Amino acid sequence: MNNTYAGIPEEFAKLESAKIVLIPVPYDGTSTWQKGADKGPKAFLEASENMEYYDIETGTEVYQQGVFLADAVTENTSPEAMIDAVHQVTKKYIKKNKFVTIFGGEHSISIGTIRAFNEMFPSLTVLHIDAHADLRKEYDGSKCNHACAVYEASQNTNLIQVGIRSMDIMEKTVMDEEKTYFAHDMAVDDTWMDSAIDQMTDNVFITFDLDALDPSIMPSTGTPEPGGLLWYETLEFLKQVFEEKNVVGFDIVELCPNSKEKSSDFLAAKLYYKMLSYKFMDEAIDNEYDNTYDNSKQKTNASKFSDEDEY
Repeated sequence: MNNTYAGIPEEFAKLESAKIVLIPVPYDGTSTWQKGADKGPKAFLEASENMEYYDIETGTEVYQQGVFLADAVTENTSPEAMIDAVHQVTKKYIKKNKFVTIFGGEHSISIGTIRAFNEMFPSLTVLHIDAHADLRKEYDGSKCNHACAVYEASQNTNLIQVGIRSMDIMEKTVMDEEKTYFAHDMAVDDTWMDSAIDQMTDNVFITFDLDALDPSIMPSTGTPEPGGLLWYETLEFLKQVFEEKNVVGFDIVELCPNSKEKSSDFLAAKLYYKMLSYKFMDEAIDNEYDNTYDNSKQKTNASKFSDEDEY
């Protein structure tokens, strides 16, 4: 495996010049069914190396904005210590004025990422895309469990939940059902995307649990649930969010790789790259235009010089 994200050239992978930071968090300390999410970041990075850099939809190569692959957060002495480490590292890179992204690991890591973004950006909306509500105040004796991933966000941010189709009855006492989009309703409602976006503030952090996707396209996750989002409707929604709001960062969690099933790893790699492509689409297109314009000027000047040489 290369030392850079997706094997991109070193010139695009330096912290000083990169606009994007990617922090791997290979943690799986509180999952309660299938183990293996700690292997998710490695599988994601390996799949990313086999991905084309050109995004057809946006007409861009977003890696040229620069992606710095940070050292993995490997703290695992306790869930609390892990969350504190994620919080501190995430905040450190936000303060460097980078677009900070995180790849887990199980969903408990998001307690740390959301805490950092909420401290750094005013009036934050957390867009939580997931099969599970993750609103328990405490689970298995800990407030830092994957089942508690967005409880803190529900108390401290504008939380909007999309794709939910599994929850405990006690979570209803915490949930804001006006800002919750259940999968069974989304399946028959063409307006849910616009409705969810209308409820967002300007600054949005996205926490994307891969089990939000249907197991037919994302089987390799720790807690798969039938009836999830499909690829193109997911991209349609994300693109609209990136276009209409200031997405300040995101995390992707719960890839639980299976050695016999690589398509899930590749989907995670493509999803990450698509989200970057949507974020930097306008800048990448502007750069492409500037380069084309500069090349055009150079050709014109070159032809002028050759004409003068003839005389």
